[in-house]
Amino acid sequence: METIQFISTSPNALANLIDEKIKTQLDELKQNFIPKEPDEFMSRNETAKLLKISLVCLHDWMNKGILKPYKMGNKTYFSRKQITEQMFNSNK
Repeated sequence: METIQFISTSPNALANLIDEKIKTQLDELKQNFIPKEPDEFMSRNETAKLLKISLVCLHDWMNKGILKPYKMGNKTYFSRKQITEQMFNSNK
């Protein structure tokens, strides 16, 4: 372990320097922080209703890889976030 010596710096002055640096770093973090949005998972019926398609079409899109299904037991769900991103990306 290295030894660091502070000459002509009082403990209070050192503590203040550390506090200022930490406050600056926290302010930068607050400005650049983007909270992660939780993803909502929708059932097959909810997804078909959102996309205004039939369940047969939804099943076809799953088989073609257009939509990625998530299985939980014997239930199938779809990510609202992925569907929204896919809709915006297909318009470009």
